[in-house]
Amino acid sequence: MKKIPPVDLARQYKEIEQEANQAVLEVLSSGRYINGPVVFQFEEEFADYNNVSHSVSCASGTDALYLALRALNIGDGDEVITSSFTFIATGEVITRVGATPIFVDIEAETFNCDCALIEAAITERTKAIMPVHLYGHAVDMDCLMDIAKRHGLYVIEDCAQATGARWQGQRVGSFGDMGCFSFFPTKNLGGCGDGGAVTTNNIDLAKSIRMLKEHGSIERYRHEEIGLNSRLDAIQAAILRIKLSHLDQWNENRRAIAQAYNHLLEHIPGLSLPQDKSGQGHIWNQYTIRVDKFDRDQLREELEKKDISSMVYYPIPLHLQPVYQNLGYRLGDLPISEKISKQVLSLPMFPNLSSEEQERIAYALKELIV
Repeated sequence: MKKIPPVDLARQYKEIEQEANQAVLEVLSSGRYINGPVVFQFEEEFADYNNVSHSVSCASGTDALYLALRALNIGDGDEVITSSFTFIATGEVITRVGATPIFVDIEAETFNCDCALIEAAITERTKAIMPVHLYGHAVDMDCLMDIAKRHGLYVIEDCAQATGARWQGQRVGSFGDMGCFSFFPTKNLGGCGDGGAVTTNNIDLAKSIRMLKEHGSIERYRHEEIGLNSRLDAIQAAILRIKLSHLDQWNENRRAIAQAYNHLLEHIPGLSLPQDKSGQGHIWNQYTIRVDKFDRDQLREELEKKDISSMVYYPIPLHLQPVYQNLGYRLGDLPISEKISKQVLSLPMFPNLSSEEQERIAYALKELIV
């Protein structure tokens, strides 16, 4: 029996093989491998897709977050409020610029930061809020933007897992001062290597990002700030342009797969299924269940024995990571994040997942649990 992987990038490649091969060969034959017309075309198309004025590409989603913080001059002595239940990059970049991450707990239903807890975390040192649109579900941006405006705070959206997602009809990455995207291969819009982008409606921020990602330089060999080398390769841009044209359909496929999972798994006791509270804007980068009454890790091992792979995002919340013990957080401080980190299990999810594979996954779960 063929193993079902968490994501199958080879199937996606087969769908666009001819287009992708031609685009890559055109870049190779052009000799323009860094920046160049293909990169700039992708930036324009990505800005249009997200309904923003500017998109600046970079080398990774982590760099996108770092560049956004740098462009806003956030650093020593500042605080940035964000979710504890996310990948380390979200907190890491805050620390890298010299600021302090302030972690808040999440909603059990959406896995996103609990907007009701943000206001209480604001201090005189708070400069920004960094909401994470986790698993492809948008944060409640109406609530969050209201808080940010009332307190004069910047908003940097972490859209790494949410390209194409919406909150009440509006694309993520278009609400705050900047949106930060990852094109890591497993994302909804993923390249064949690393890549990222920052979106904004502020031309000055876009100019600052573009300067910082090119060694702090606008004019060659004249450097205004200490920047970094963070450029999207032309080959990646060429592949992403093709994938962007398919993205909405792939996201629709993901929605259909999520609905099928809901139907197949709804009567299995001890499982809590993911919800969409965004106004039909979830794009399901992950389909993540909660294993409430069983040992999650044991269940994962048993599924693996049946050739069904799954993933755990994320087993340790950021406030409990060894690297952040100096911040003084203790077990019990963020109870929802701590509880859910022991329950979450992401089932196989990709646009080409077949109904037969989904039925096999559901049957295996029923057999192991019921």
